[in-house]
Amino acid sequence: MKPDDPLLKILVCPLDKGPLSLLDPGDALYNPRLHRRYPILDGIPQLLPSSGEQLGDAEHTRALRRLADREPGS
Repeated sequence: MKPDDPLLKILVCPLDKGPLSLLDPGDALYNPRLHRRYPILDGIPQLLPSSGEQLGDAEHTRALRRLADREPGS
Protein backbone atom coordinates (compact mmCIF):
# COMPACT_ATOMS: atom_id res chain seq x y z
CA MET A 1 0.00 0.00 0.00
CA LYS A 2 1.31 3.45 -0.89
CA PRO A 3 0.62 6.83 0.77
CA ASP A 4 -1.39 8.05 -2.25
CA ASP A 5 -3.62 4.94 -2.37
CA PRO A 6 -7.27 6.15 -2.56
CA LEU A 7 -8.26 3.26 -0.29
CA LEU A 8 -6.61 5.09 2.63
CA LYS A 9 -9.33 7.74 2.50
CA ILE A 10 -12.07 5.23 3.29
CA LEU A 11 -10.36 2.78 5.66
CA VAL A 12 -11.21 3.27 9.32
CA CYS A 13 -10.27 1.66 12.60
CA PRO A 14 -12.66 -1.21 13.42
CA LEU A 15 -12.85 -0.07 17.04
CA ASP A 16 -13.46 3.70 16.96
CA LYS A 17 -14.35 4.10 13.25
CA GLY A 18 -11.81 6.93 12.97
CA PRO A 19 -9.23 7.43 10.19
CA LEU A 20 -6.01 5.45 10.01
CA SER A 21 -2.54 6.58 8.95
CA LEU A 22 -0.05 4.61 6.90
CA LEU A 23 3.10 4.10 8.97
CA ASP A 24 5.37 2.60 6.34
CA PRO A 25 4.30 1.84 2.80
CA GLY A 26 3.23 -1.77 2.80
CA ASP A 27 3.85 -2.17 6.54
CA ALA A 28 0.96 -1.12 8.77
CA LEU A 29 -1.93 1.26 9.40
CA TYR A 30 -1.98 3.18 12.67
CA ASN A 31 -4.67 4.64 14.90
CA PRO A 32 -2.90 7.22 17.07
CA ARG A 33 -6.02 7.80 19.18
CA LEU A 34 -6.05 4.22 20.49
CA HIS A 35 -2.32 3.49 19.99
CA ARG A 36 -3.20 0.53 17.74
CA ARG A 37 -1.29 -0.74 14.73
CA TYR A 38 -2.92 -2.94 12.09
CA PRO A 39 -0.66 -5.00 9.80
CA ILE A 40 -0.81 -5.02 6.02
CA LEU A 41 -0.12 -8.51 4.69
CA ASP A 42 0.40 -9.06 0.96
CA GLY A 43 -1.08 -5.62 0.33
CA ILE A 44 -4.25 -6.35 2.32
CA PRO A 45 -4.96 -4.37 5.52
CA GLN A 46 -5.85 -6.67 8.40
CA LEU A 47 -8.59 -4.63 10.07
CA LEU A 48 -10.21 -7.09 12.44
CA PRO A 49 -10.11 -5.86 16.05
CA SER A 50 -8.11 -8.94 16.98
CA SER A 51 -5.51 -8.13 14.29
CA GLY A 52 -4.58 -4.84 15.92
CA GLU A 53 -1.56 -4.54 18.16
CA GLN A 54 -1.55 -2.18 21.12
CA LEU A 55 1.60 -0.01 21.18
CA GLY A 56 3.27 1.14 24.36
CA ASP A 57 4.08 4.79 25.00
CA ALA A 58 7.61 4.64 23.52
CA GLU A 59 6.41 2.88 20.35
CA HIS A 60 3.52 5.33 20.04
CA THR A 61 5.94 8.27 20.23
CA ARG A 62 8.14 6.70 17.52
CA ALA A 63 5.09 6.11 15.32
CA LEU A 64 3.99 9.74 15.69
CA ARG A 65 7.49 10.92 14.75
CA ARG A 66 7.47 8.72 11.64
CA LEU A 67 4.11 10.16 10.63
CA ALA A 68 5.27 13.73 11.26
CA ASP A 69 8.46 13.18 9.23
CA ARG A 70 6.35 12.28 6.19
CA GLU A 71 4.02 15.29 6.39
CA PRO A 72 4.54 17.93 3.72
CA GLY A 73 6.50 20.90 5.01
CA SER A 74 8.19 18.93 7.79
